[in-house]
Amino acid sequence: MRFPSLAVVCLLAIPHAAWSQPAAGGAPAPQSAQRLLTLPEALALAEAANPVLRAKQAQLSAAQGAVTDARAVLQSNPQLSLESTRRRALASGGDKAWNELNAGIAQTFEIAGQPVWRREAAYAGLDAVGLDIEDQRLQQRAEVARRFYRVLALQRRVALEGEAARLFADTAQVVERRRAAGQDTRLDANVALVEAERARNQLASTQEQLLEARAALATPLQLSQEQLPVVEGVLEPSSLGYDEAALLAHASAQPKLQALSARERSARARLKLEQAARYPDVTLGVFAGREGPSLGRQRLTTFSLSVPLPLFRRNATAIGQAASEASQASIERQSAERDTPTQVHALWERLQSLRQRVERLERSVLPMLSRNEQLSSRSLEAGQIGLLELLVTNRQVLDARRDLLDALLDYQTTRLTLEATAGFSGQP
Repeated sequence: MRFPSLAVVCLLAIPHAAWSQPAAGGAPAPQSAQRLLTLPEALALAEAANPVLRAKQAQLSAAQGAVTDARAVLQSNPQLSLESTRRRALASGGDKAWNELNAGIAQTFEIAGQPVWRREAAYAGLDAVGLDIEDQRLQQRAEVARRFYRVLALQRRVALEGEAARLFADTAQVVERRRAAGQDTRLDANVALVEAERARNQLASTQEQLLEARAALATPLQLSQEQLPVVEGVLEPSSLGYDEAALLAHASAQPKLQALSARERSARARLKLEQAARYPDVTLGVFAGREGPSLGRQRLTTFSLSVPLPLFRRNATAIGQAASEASQASIERQSAERDTPTQVHALWERLQSLRQRVERLERSVLPMLSRNEQLSSRSLEAGQIGLLELLVTNRQVLDARRDLLDALLDYQTTRLTLEATAGFSGQP
């Protein structure tokens, strides 16, 4: 069974560039007029508009307010009191009336070092919020980049599947004409039609995945449904600029671990504060006034000292809650410090494996399949192979290029996860 040259062109003369690197970063043809979004632009939009990061930044006001209160000279405000009394003496000589005026001020003092612990807790809490914001920014950059690369890979996949669908459809038409002319069998025509339909279904499925990926990317960028992004960029691996040792060294000082340490310091300072609150505060006051009738007016100066007796309440509830929070913060920090190096090592090994897989596909598999295309073309022209052998060869080429796109996406996703886990803001 021989095929005309049109069938050979439809199935075998597929430019390698059309499969591996579509124009404009893999953007679908119907969207070519739409502005293409680069990764730096996507990251900038996410940082300016993402509500999660903005909500985290809003927490700074509460932490700064706590620091302002903690820096005050005294925790409580002084109490000013004024008292005016009108007296009247009833005597046989007639009524006598006069006014008496008293004024005073009282101040409560903490005597167990509470201001020190309160300031330490407030400053550590402010540090924790700032570090949380930095960690949130790193995690958001990684998540936006992951969604960006998924859109980029699916754009290339749509271009690949579109080319495959067109080529298989053209081949099916050629085989059908040959069957009508009695040159091919019904089985050959049915096989060609099935392959064409499978290619169209695969294209439709990939387009659906691309639409979902674009909507997922639009969410952190705060873009409307009319502004679903079309992206451009490079999916292939590049030089990392770091090794596993550098990542492990950076992971020990990443914002997430520092935030957990600051939160633990704040919790332990609050525990000390609550323990110090068991000691009663002392209130000192001074009062001055005038008493007596106008002819016998007396000036009075009074000093007062009041101390609550800690007989029934010893602040046990607040101390227990603060102790629980301190223990929980310590457990979270220790767990993160223990798990982070393990996660970094596992992700690093996976990244190296993915790089090797990509290199094997680019260096060995794809060139071999390209050679098979040439051999299939000559064998087809010589009548040495039939339709089924031709479809198998081209199906292998299609699957291999799909595998390459999947490996490239896995590589970029793993790299971003690795850098986010180590708290490393590397290449975008």
